Amino acid sequence: MFKAVRLFLRILSVIVAITLALCALVLGGASYFNSAPDKPPSPMEDGMRLDSDGTLFLEVRGGETASSVGKRLQNAGVIRNQAFWYLLFRFGGEYVKTGAYRIELPASQVKIRSVLTAGDQLLVKVTVPEGLTLKKTAVIFENEGICTEEDFLAAASSSEIIKAYRIPGSTMEGYLFPDTYLFPLSYPAAKVVGAMADVFFQRLDSIILEEGLSISAAELNNRVILASIVEREYRVPEEAGLMAGVFFNRLKSGMALQSCATVEYVITEIQGRPHPEQLFNRDLEIRDPYNTYLRPGLPPGPISAPGETALRAVFHPVPSDYLYFRLTDPASGRHYFSRTLDDHIRAGALYVKR
Repeated sequence: MFKAVRLFLRILSVIVAITLALCALVLGGASYFNSAPDKPPSPMEDGMRLDSDGTLFLEVRGGETASSVGKRLQNAGVIRNQAFWYLLFRFGGEYVKTGAYRIELPASQVKIRSVLTAGDQLLVKVTVPEGLTLKKTAVIFENEGICTEEDFLAAASSSEIIKAYRIPGSTMEGYLFPDTYLFPLSYPAAKVVGAMADVFFQRLDSIILEEGLSISAAELNNRVILASIVEREYRVPEEAGLMAGVFFNRLKSGMALQSCATVEYVITEIQGRPHPEQLFNRDLEIRDPYNTYLRPGLPPGPISAPGETALRAVFHPVPSDYLYFRLTDPASGRHYFSRTLDDHIRAGALYVKR
């Protein structure tokens, strides 16, 4: 008897809900579907923005419900009546997904619901130029709203991530590939770092396979360090291989690398000073393990994110008997290569990439 009553009440509640929905459709008509009311939209709340082209930017926060999102949309004048919005989710059995979205208006409530439940998030295009350090890369991601600078640097220094990629250092410096990426807003920094590291090793593997090389982990790290220096020194791509050859010649002869780029790294990344317009003798005398004017051999780690040109250069250096090079034409970026110190001194002023 009681089971029959409960079943009847349940069926009755469904009938009532369906009836209300039908009434909403019949009485409200398009006003429940149309997301572009006659009056201009009200001022946007936090996490919402209406661009000049009529595109709605909407951020669904973690833990937010469909009801709260509907309330925000109604308060902003994007939808007319939250009742139909509630019914859409009441019988759809789906939830809004956390993330950032762009929705072209006018759009029906059904369309808005489908976007938010499918998780078709806004992806931001982020371009990381070649030759940047971790700190400079972190600033780019924070400016684009992907993750904070602090979180990015923490992820790039995570012992767990470093161990996973078998990096012989304390950070991922040099092992995050400079490229154009698509990430959602407020994306976990660890996933950003992981994605960039994956691309780095994919590109590196293709270069190594093309060259038919088989090298140890230690030698691989040495090549990455040298590639990071070449990246900061070359201007014209066809000179990168020749520069790599010069550095290999110096290493073989026991000569210091004497890379201006490593001194610039000390000044900006370690000492935290502005990028120098020009290097002076006092800069070349800064005592630091990364200063390759004072310390022979490679620095302790990479000084930038090398791109494909620099990586290829160190795996396929151009043979020569040159020991020096100097920028002689800032406009074209071309260098003068020489065999003797006297010839090198006559070439001009010291210069490094900004």
